Amino acid sequence: MNAADTAWIIVATSLVLFMTLPGLALFYGGLVRARNVLSVFMQCFGIACLMSVLWLALGYSIAFGDGNTGVWGGLSNIFLVGVDATSIRSGTALPEVLFFTFQMTFAIITPALIVGAYVERVGFGFVMTFSGLWMLFCYAPVVHWVWGGGFLADGGIFGAVGLKDFAGGVVVHETAGLAALVVAFLLGPRQNKNTPPHNPGFVMLGAAMLWVGWFGFNGGSQLAADGNAAMALAVTHISAATASLSWALWEKFKYGKSSLVGMVTGTIAGLASITPASGFVGPLEALVIGAIAGILCQEAVNYVRNILKIDDTLDVFAVHGVGGIFGTIMIASFGKADWIAQIGSLAIVGLFTLIVTLILVKFTALLTVLRVSEEDESVGLDVSAHGERAYDHTS
Repeated sequence: MNAADTAWIIVATSLVLFMTLPGLALFYGGLVRARNVLSVFMQCFGIACLMSVLWLALGYSIAFGDGNTGVWGGLSNIFLVGVDATSIRSGTALPEVLFFTFQMTFAIITPALIVGAYVERVGFGFVMTFSGLWMLFCYAPVVHWVWGGGFLADGGIFGAVGLKDFAGGVVVHETAGLAALVVAFLLGPRQNKNTPPHNPGFVMLGAAMLWVGWFGFNGGSQLAADGNAAMALAVTHISAATASLSWALWEKFKYGKSSLVGMVTGTIAGLASITPASGFVGPLEALVIGAIAGILCQEAVNYVRNILKIDDTLDVFAVHGVGGIFGTIMIASFGKADWIAQIGSLAIVGLFTLIVTLILVKFTALLTVLRVSEEDESVGLDVSAHGERAYDHTS
């Protein structure tokens, strides 16, 4: 057990939780109408609590257990059976309970990202039920395939060199992005879906918190306090900054003005895009990734909204899904990974995510209300679902 590594991952774990609470909650909350901001906070907070319990009960074992099928980790580590403060995670110099907690924060934010696809029109019971099932049956198995020694890792179906995904371009962003697209499509569009964000200041503050927290997300994925962790932090920052600028410049070129919401959305696009590559590239490559991501993800937003006409409310697929897929491909483009392994893994995980998400949405809709009534949607979910108001006057 290494004290420096342990200290750094304790900090990184706190930073990744900070990404969801309060970072993502503020980012998403500012983007919706005033009558729905508390419902977004409730969804993010509720997911954080439920995923923590489910990760302890089953998720960690499915993802990182000793199952030898290559498909899932089994149930030998449910409720952290056999793990105490002296247990060391194999392949690291970390206490296993710390590795468990660090990975728990990833299991929290991944289903929380999907929230952005269905805000303002979905029942809270559906949010909690679907998120719990999705984390266990979609996210946790994919974690095992990629990071838990499963069939997409080195030595798996693609030979000695498997998928390179340092911090979650496939595991987190592709899965959440595609799931968001499926849920948004099945839900249908909101009433008055072109309403602008009610609080751009919240959006900026949330994005800033996500940016800071992402240092733990990517830097912590090295699982050690060393030069590679430092490089991951550096390239994460460069990509975020560059994508913010390229998004703003592209917006100015197309529409004549650069918006605050647009610029900070570019930040998130740059962060999502560098996530899978952050352990394999240097600053110049991060500059290229960020510059392209700001334009690519902005065009993806327009494509989903205006061509596909899917009301992915807060552009989860266009920013996270497209960003994560793009970053995964760029690792191979820079010669840092095998093309077949990268593309093949994206296809396998993508198809799996689409099928499992579709099944889980249909199943959960049998158990609880999928979409709220038109009246509840008009009144706003803050009052209709939770009996509270964020402000004295709603809009």
